[in-house]
Amino acid sequence: MDGLFANLKRVSDPAEGRRIVGEIWAEWGDSGSATVNVLMQWATEAMEDERYGTALDLLDQVTVLKPEFPEGFNKRATLHFMMDDHAKSLADIHRVLSLEPRHFGALSGMAAIMAEAGNDRLALRAYERVLELYPSDRNAQGKLVEIEDKIEGDPV
Repeated sequence: MDGLFANLKRVSDPAEGRRIVGEIWAEWGDSGSATVNVLMQWATEAMEDERYGTALDLLDQVTVLKPEFPEGFNKRATLHFMMDDHAKSLADIHRVLSLEPRHFGALSGMAAIMAEAGNDRLALRAYERVLELYPSDRNAQGKLVEIEDKIEGDPV
């Protein structure tokens, strides 16, 4: 993973950045447990079908079975966000970041929650951290400029 993150930090081409990010997500997505991987797959399918209760039950099991697996908490943070429970989403994001401080997905989620709550300076810091890890992230670049303009009082 260290090599992937070093390469991601150096790449300026967005397509190459996305390729590296895909490799990182693949690494993050493998819990090392066939059972947990299947539960994650089922939870993802339940989320896509908007069966949030089922997804939550599955992800709760993932976090119990594999508490050192950041992606279980990240997926549950995403689910809580989808369910408009930002406090629980942030709690899971903090858990993800305690396990994997380089988790740009969790940082992006935190930034989105902070921006939605009107905490622009905290959102800005989170997007800056995303871009430290993943400089070619076009979405984070755009959000950063948007928030900077808002803070400065310039029209977007």
